[in-house]
Amino acid sequence: MAVGIDPAPPVPGPETGTRSLSDRLRFIARHDLPASIVVFLVALPLSLGIAVASGAPVAAGLIAAVIGGIVAGLLGGSTLQVSGPAAGLTVVVAESINKFGWGATGFIVVAAGVLQILFGLSRIARAALAVAPVVVHAMLAGIGITIALQQIHVLLGGSSRSSAWNNIVELPGQLLNLHGGDVFVGGVVIAIMLCWKYVPAQIRVVPGPLVAIVVATVLSLLLPTGAERIVLNGSLFDAIGLPEIPSGGWSAVALMVLTIALIASVESLLSAVAVDKMHSGPRTQFDRELIGQGSANVLSGLVGGLPVTGVIVRSSANVAAGARTRASAVLHGVWILLFSVALAGLVQQIPLAALAGLLIVIGIQLVKLAHIRLARRTGDLLVYAVTIAGVVFLNLLEGVVIGLALAFALLLWRVVRVAIVAAPIPASQRWLVTIDGSCTFLALPKLSAELSKVPSEADVTVEMTVDFLDHAAFDALSDWVRQQESNGGSVEFVEIGSARMADADSRPPARGFGRAMFDEVLGPWQRDDQEQRDPISAGVAAYHRSHAHVVRPHLDELRDHQDPETFFLTCADSRVVPNVITNSGPGDLFTMRNVGNLVPAELDASVEAGLTFALEKLNVRSVVVCGHSSCGAMAALHRGDHERAPHTGIGTWLAHAQPSLDRFRLGHPVARAAAAAGFGEVDQLGMVNVAIQLETLHRHPSVRAAIAERGLTVSGLFFDIATARVIEVTVDGLAQFEDHPATPELV
Repeated sequence: MAVGIDPAPPVPGPETGTRSLSDRLRFIARHDLPASIVVFLVALPLSLGIAVASGAPVAAGLIAAVIGGIVAGLLGGSTLQVSGPAAGLTVVVAESINKFGWGATGFIVVAAGVLQILFGLSRIARAALAVAPVVVHAMLAGIGITIALQQIHVLLGGSSRSSAWNNIVELPGQLLNLHGGDVFVGGVVIAIMLCWKYVPAQIRVVPGPLVAIVVATVLSLLLPTGAERIVLNGSLFDAIGLPEIPSGGWSAVALMVLTIALIASVESLLSAVAVDKMHSGPRTQFDRELIGQGSANVLSGLVGGLPVTGVIVRSSANVAAGARTRASAVLHGVWILLFSVALAGLVQQIPLAALAGLLIVIGIQLVKLAHIRLARRTGDLLVYAVTIAGVVFLNLLEGVVIGLALAFALLLWRVVRVAIVAAPIPASQRWLVTIDGSCTFLALPKLSAELSKVPSEADVTVEMTVDFLDHAAFDALSDWVRQQESNGGSVEFVEIGSARMADADSRPPARGFGRAMFDEVLGPWQRDDQEQRDPISAGVAAYHRSHAHVVRPHLDELRDHQDPETFFLTCADSRVVPNVITNSGPGDLFTMRNVGNLVPAELDASVEAGLTFALEKLNVRSVVVCGHSSCGAMAALHRGDHERAPHTGIGTWLAHAQPSLDRFRLGHPVARAAAAAGFGEVDQLGMVNVAIQLETLHRHPSVRAAIAERGLTVSGLFFDIATARVIEVTVDGLAQFEDHPATPELV
């Protein structure tokens, strides 16, 4: 029996329980305080490197890390996400600084934050998750490549160029004029970063980026490398400054605001989704997350910080370190603030080449082989490559727009394409035209080409498995039908799909969905008291129109004989549909029905004739007895109706079920199992009745002979109408059928 595993409940903490203040502080000290120190050690070098790569003041990265940790940590909708300056916005910020200056970039960050808050208040946060993942993956990869191309020049002792193309073209000249000290320092960082995953787990507790920067800095101080170092103009508080209003070019400013707001929002939301998969605590409130991120960006832009987003590197480190509440993210911001104020002198000892090596590794790691393999497997490799090229050689916004446009075009082609084939039916004078997919005006060239293959006087069957049919395609088909019939041919439509020719000319086209087809084929007749019609005639007409053509080939193979797998005895109840609940088709079941699915100990002529014919003439491989819930026969048996009126037709017949009632009253094991599973007494009796019929069948001479000679199987089923699930009934217990394995497990 399938056993479900519920996700672990969220660990109670300051936000999930009604603890006292002392208990909350102890909980934070135990879980969130250690995690905040780990995240602080990861975030510090990354914040410095991102500021340098963006061309912003170094202190701007620290300011953004402090505000991202404290403000976004307190106000955001994700409990364990950590926010700060992110590599994903490095290229955009560098472009903004180059175009508008650092002061105006602060204004742009504030405006982007306000826009994010409006996004959150308008409750459209989840819409950002509709961006094609392949475009997001390619955007990050393009950013990574751009960062690596920029920072390779810094690592070689030079400075990054204005564009990716110039970085590539001028790289050979930079290699001829490299600075050995910078290369050594950056190479040490790269080597430590790449090899850190191979060191023992006890040492890996210390973040690799921190170790790499510390080692490289110490070596640059001990050895005569001559490496250029970070310059801080005063303390962190000295770097705080109000933004400047841009002087003109407002359309370009508005575009930059929208770019930063969208990228920061999408990156934060995707990071939050990834973080949710790492823990079992409270899920992210996406609208609140955008409000928190926007608030952090407003404050960061106002005081001279970089834009803030949710960062997956810091967030994953936070979860892995055992954080339980948002206190960890807030505390990591506090530690960065204390470090920046008290130990600013240490920051100025870090070589620029060390940060360049760190950023090169981070940039390369944004290009993930798993994403490339996924894009190849899903047929989106072209979208991935084009988006990367656009981000690297044009700019981030244009690259993403091009990628989204290509992804949408590819999606449109996949969704609206239709398979149309016209071919003669073998050994027949008829032709078959199959139309499968969405039949729109885009399919008209292909539709016309295939229909032209059909001889003008031929009889044709048009099989339509169509989920969308517009008026252009309907008109083309209608015109072709009129022409075919005027030339002496005939056209028969078999409409398997949910979009029908009869509906196309009476109302606007609409996409039909697969569930509607299941409801039509498997659901009961839709009764309408105001519409006078013969349901049998209407049902036969619907069968002819929709799926007779599908069944016809299977029946054609059975026209002269039948070879059923199973003798299936079930109740006459109209709610039990054997072929539906066994997923079988024509020729699979030799079905017999009676009231209460009974096999009388002294067989009546009907059951005896059917059973003997199935065993001795058809050689069925199995015999099945199927009962069901809410059975009227079992309810009457349980009430004793057959005892009060023994000579009526139903009373005489239900007397054959008296052994089932007796065994039920004595506490049959099947009844106990059914009671434990939550079934009422009538359904318990119905299951016991199936078990007793199995015992009766095992005593039947023909059944015993078939078991001995060819391994006939005898089994019982119980159809629970309320859940539409089928349970196996044995002579002494119950079993649940797994959805995949072939053998059930006994309860």
